[in-house]
Amino acid sequence: MSNMSTSLWSHIRTVQDFPKPGICFFDLTPLFMNNIGALTDALIASIPAEKLEEVDSFIAVEARGFVLASLLAQRTGKGLLLVRKAGKLPPPVVGVGYSLEYGLDRLEMSAEVQSKKVIIVDDVLATGGTLKAVRELAAKCNHEVLGASIFLDLPDLHNDLGLDIWTVLDDKSKPEVEAA
Repeated sequence: MSNMSTSLWSHIRTVQDFPKPGICFFDLTPLFMNNIGALTDALIASIPAEKLEEVDSFIAVEARGFVLASLLAQRTGKGLLLVRKAGKLPPPVVGVGYSLEYGLDRLEMSAEVQSKKVIIVDDVLATGGTLKAVRELAAKCNHEVLGASIFLDLPDLHNDLGLDIWTVLDDKSKPEVEAA
């Protein structure tokens, strides 16, 4: 495991049984507090250089994806498109319903943005429901999805999702914590 991986993991808090029993939540708040440079460097390094040159905009998935995509957009000088939960963006919007590991939801994005080459950005990839929904939204808006930048992948929870996925960490790279 790389020193970068170990360093990033040391700033992620694991919360068992949140937001419901059986779910392991990875709290990135401590990482956001003091490690923005290292986090941005890791995100940039995970995406192939040719894709970073080709992309027009990053699609930010509510809510922690907003933080990550903003870092990428700022560092690269590219655009930022928001995907939000239903009713949060002004009309006209395009929407899609989807399931996630602990329920059902609906995502929307502006229907008025000119077609772009995009990279979807989100914090954690679990079952892939959110990523599939965002890809469907992007297709409905005629955006060309180049791939997805995911901070933390949980590969045992999803199958091949049919697009390039670039990750910084996966749960297999998490250092073992010694029991007290």
